[in-house]
Amino acid sequence: MKQKRYNVAVVGATGAVGTEMLRVLQQRRFPIKGIRLLASERSDGRRLSFNGARHQVESLRKRSFDGVDVALFSAGAARSLEFAPEAVRRGAIVVDNSSAFRMDERVPLVVPEVNPHALKGHQGLIANPNCSTIIMLLPLAPLHRAAGIKRIIVSTYQSVSGAGAKAMAQLYTETKQALRQFRVSSSEFRVHAKLETRNPKLGTPLPHQIAFNVIPQVDVFLDNRSTKEEMKMVNETRKILEEPRLAVSATCVRVPVFLAHSEAVWIETERPLSVEKAQQILAHAPGVRLVDAPGAGRYPLPIDAGGQDDVLVGRLRKDPSVRNGLALWVSGDNLRKGAATNAVQIAELLISGQ
Repeated sequence: MKQKRYNVAVVGATGAVGTEMLRVLQQRRFPIKGIRLLASERSDGRRLSFNGARHQVESLRKRSFDGVDVALFSAGAARSLEFAPEAVRRGAIVVDNSSAFRMDERVPLVVPEVNPHALKGHQGLIANPNCSTIIMLLPLAPLHRAAGIKRIIVSTYQSVSGAGAKAMAQLYTETKQALRQFRVSSSEFRVHAKLETRNPKLGTPLPHQIAFNVIPQVDVFLDNRSTKEEMKMVNETRKILEEPRLAVSATCVRVPVFLAHSEAVWIETERPLSVEKAQQILAHAPGVRLVDAPGAGRYPLPIDAGGQDDVLVGRLRKDPSVRNGLALWVSGDNLRKGAATNAVQIAELLISGQ
């Protein structure tokens, strides 16, 4: 039987996640009949390679979705709010990577390895979770099923790629500048305002110097003094695990790493869970690769997690500060499994049910 093929649109095709979506669609051999690359007017006319051919980028308009079967959105919440419902009205199934619809009760929020059942009865619009939430829940979901997690504390170490290409340029330029002016005697690591990244054409997406520094702010601060990113992890975790009262506390930090987020996670479970049992569970968990031989120097590193879809998990150990406590360390590619791959996997589940 001949496989059905689909017309696919990638919205935000020239961005970091959009580019990765194109790469993942190729690598996973998604059954594509035609591809439509959509972006802002600034990118109109650009050409991108896909499946051995050059394709022209088009300006995003409502009529862009005529004839589209699957639309993968990664162009920010404002664009999603404006165009995703229109894409659905014109017959497309939308997988949206922004925060626009994640907490909408009518919209499934899906990690395919964790809650594929949430897709049942969808109304044409599916939300892709935040990258940090996805990376954390790949290992935590199977542990939750085994022992019932009742509390999560997480501190993230997030790469600059999570803030986009301009943030990556900021890290690169600041690092060069800092190394040129550094003096051991005076510890002059601070990069001054004449940075290339201060050029208004480029901008500085991060609120402080990131080279040789860490910034305990990812996204904007809210009235409760947490950041929007931290509350995303709290609320999305509860929705995906279907545990509305689950205790979750997050501190999100930007670090001078180009690609892949890492997270230090502490969990408290309802039932006892030994380190050995947790290792066995994670060794067989889909989307997870156990890297846990600390005595031999083997543990998850962002430099190893980058470029692959598995989330790396290690440094498993008991947390003696609470009853039934366990600590672990996680690294995952925020552009792939944290965004593009998860979206394409959702699309694969959707077409497999048609």
